[in-house]
Amino acid sequence: MSKTEIAAYLVTLAYIGAFLALSLKQARASGQPIWIFTRGSRSQRLPALLFKLGFAGSVLWPPVRALLAGEAPFGLFSGVPGLTLMMIGAALALSAQRHMGRSWRIGAAEGQSGAIVDSGLFAVSRNPVFVGQGLLFVGLFLARPGLIELALALAVLAAIALQVRIEESVLRRDLGAPYLAYQSRVNRWVGRPC
Repeated sequence: MSKTEIAAYLVTLAYIGAFLALSLKQARASGQPIWIFTRGSRSQRLPALLFKLGFAGSVLWPPVRALLAGEAPFGLFSGVPGLTLMMIGAALALSAQRHMGRSWRIGAAEGQSGAIVDSGLFAVSRNPVFVGQGLLFVGLFLARPGLIELALALAVLAAIALQVRIEESVLRRDLGAPYLAYQSRVNRWVGRPC
């Protein structure tokens, strides 16, 4: 692997480690389980599987690829734009996750929603954690272009698209009018509704 690919791999490992550590800290602070994919509807099975494949693949595939093929080609990119996008995405996702505090959950289940967080990054995006994760995986593909990396990025992007719709449905039922008002003020991805 080249230096940029190694850096991209290290950014991925650092993000996943920080994500898990912060999740554990938030679970302890809230006194509630935060991994609620299994408590929610069956429709969360596919996004949960896609997230697991995307994140596990991003950790397991690079060493396998390096062993099988030696130095991997970059294609058109020097790797730096992708690495930069990865770092921005990881920082955005972790910052938003931290800002959620006791409302942090992984998955959605009725009756398990935290309070609405509508300040900080959540004032300009209803899903800044997912926006950050999407940027991380698009950057990963740009830093290490290949079919597997493309498949991993597409798996995570599909998981994000599916999970956001599930979570919004649960939040509308759990939080009612305050969440509907929040939806009308802030776009799903970035910006304010027109």
